[in-house]
Amino acid sequence: MSMLIAAFMFIALLAVSTAHFLWSIGKTWPIRGEKLLAQTVVGTAGIEHMPPRLASFGVAVFILLAGIAALALADHDGNGLWLTIAGFVFALLFLARGGIGYTAWWANQTPEPNFRLNDRRVYSPMCLFVGAGFLALAIMRLL
Repeated sequence: MSMLIAAFMFIALLAVSTAHFLWSIGKTWPIRGEKLLAQTVVGTAGIEHMPPRLASFGVAVFILLAGIAALALADHDGNGLWLTIAGFVFALLFLARGGIGYTAWWANQTPEPNFRLNDRRVYSPMCLFVGAGFLALAIMRLL
């Protein structure tokens, strides 16, 4: 069961990592222009451009490492207590990001309509599911 959870998490995280990597090299996939992409994936008021490319690359690497960690967590016998702790840390980070997406404070920070729509329908739920996956994988390692 843990390998199935980890596999689904890895597929989702790989897709997100790939998108961030493409943005880090100047591509605007899947949106037709940089301004609309920034409004859709960043969402801050009046945003005209994507954040620095190095930031997108850093997010891509972090998300890919999270996906690899999910796969590693599915191996109950490997990598010891530190990996289990890392699983709980990843769970906390993703659950926090997912939960904050439903707060009024976050809506004030990210008022762009395209972002708001996608955050409620895609970004926040995905973070919650990934966070729940990390939590489940970390707990299963302890049982």
